[in-house]
Amino acid sequence: MSIHHRPPPSSSALKWLGLVTAVWVQSISGNNYTFSNYSAALKSLMNLSQLQLNNLSVAKDLGKAFGLLAGLASDRFSTSLLLLIGSIEGLIGYGAQWLVVSQKIKPLPYWQMCIFLCMGGNSTTWMNTGVLVTCLRNFRRNRGTVSGILKGYIALSTAIFTDLCTALFSNNPSSFLALLSLTPFAVCLTAVLFLREIPCSTDNEIEDSRYVWVLNAVSVAVAVILLAFDSIPNPTSSVSRIFSIVLLILLASLLVIPLHSFVKNRGRSGEVAEALLADESAAEGAEEGKPVIGEDHTIVEAMKTVEFWILFGSFLCGVGTGLAVMNNMGQIGLALGYDEVSIFISLMSIWGFFGRILSGSVSEHFMKKAGMPRPLWNAASQILMALGYILLAIAMPGSLYIGSVVVGICYGVRLAITVPMASEVFGLKNYGMIYNVLILNLPLGSFLFSGLLAGILYDWEATTTKEGGNTCVGGHCYRLVFVVMACSCLVGFAMDLFLAFRTKRLYSKMRGLKG
Repeated sequence: MSIHHRPPPSSSALKWLGLVTAVWVQSISGNNYTFSNYSAALKSLMNLSQLQLNNLSVAKDLGKAFGLLAGLASDRFSTSLLLLIGSIEGLIGYGAQWLVVSQKIKPLPYWQMCIFLCMGGNSTTWMNTGVLVTCLRNFRRNRGTVSGILKGYIALSTAIFTDLCTALFSNNPSSFLALLSLTPFAVCLTAVLFLREIPCSTDNEIEDSRYVWVLNAVSVAVAVILLAFDSIPNPTSSVSRIFSIVLLILLASLLVIPLHSFVKNRGRSGEVAEALLADESAAEGAEEGKPVIGEDHTIVEAMKTVEFWILFGSFLCGVGTGLAVMNNMGQIGLALGYDEVSIFISLMSIWGFFGRILSGSVSEHFMKKAGMPRPLWNAASQILMALGYILLAIAMPGSLYIGSVVVGICYGVRLAITVPMASEVFGLKNYGMIYNVLILNLPLGSFLFSGLLAGILYDWEATTTKEGGNTCVGGHCYRLVFVVMACSCLVGFAMDLFLAFRTKRLYSKMRGLKG
């Protein structure tokens, strides 16, 4: 039985300072979703078919499969080491792509480009694992809200990168890749100093709710600023510079939270970590015999449960299809007659943020007040996503705008809900490994829906160009792809309803604990 001492007055401030730096890391670690911003340049320089280009995106997403290494490391090494590994790997992976797109070097062989894209994709798994595991352990009673905030900033990061590049470099693919390689490296070096697990952290419900409102308000302001900038057809250099300055000031303003917490708690002697003791008591009970749902599982124990594989399958239907749209947005836009697709990428990013941040807070509220199972929110998102794909398949004028918003929202909901749900169902003790096994859905979904389904069906509809590549114009190019993905979402809907039924008793108990 471990003995817990009263935390120092600065523990709350350190906890919030860590969350702020985690937000900064998340706001620059969504580079895995930005492939469409420079995929056309790669296709042209390397003379690729659409299937070859899509398989490059699969290689990028395959990096998520090696996130198992990050999961293993998260239970053995410090958060700082995980962030360092991820930032250095991203520097190398995206740096090599920058050398090719900027034509500093000749195009590398296809297999080498696959390796560098895989490295770039894997870099984010180290960052995300370190951030999520640490913050969920520091905020045990507010997992849904904190998860929504962190995942929300990942969604915004695509728009942040895209809009900053447009503002500063006129949306140049080469400059965009330079940002992707250098910015995460610099931000992670800052987070290394402050982001760590606070052993005696406690959740003060009143204080936490106030700070969460501040975090949400700033994040919404960031999203509004991004939307406003996207609505300007041809922003002048002055407007672009003002946008960049305001955006960076908003992100820096989050430091007010840990500063206020330190000043407020300076005179306090601390509080007993009751939440931590309760969690550890549950963990000790779980060590005796086979754990039940809601107790700490090892990855092997989790994978022996029906709940794990239902969650895995429903997650695949949601994120796999959403990722296919993100990876192919450049070609989808061109097929529907749009020369510039950055607006659609930004729309998916920004509305993905709203889906993540709202679903995290709303699901947390209804879980505490009514014991509502989180999987019900995933089920609702699957239905809405299926309707979005049907709308994209019809290819009416303006449908790409609506479809981008719907897919962004639903993709965001899936990520924000699944992250805390996995920790609630299988525990936090081995969460890093469990999380990284679940996100194997990203490379698997990318391979199935983007590499195979979208790539093969697009090439089937496309015609060969004089330059050796191929192209397709018209609503028919991706129609069958969208229909198949809509059907997949309906399958995911049924799985989520079944999972909600299986976890109903767990969330009823959690209502009593958290209410």
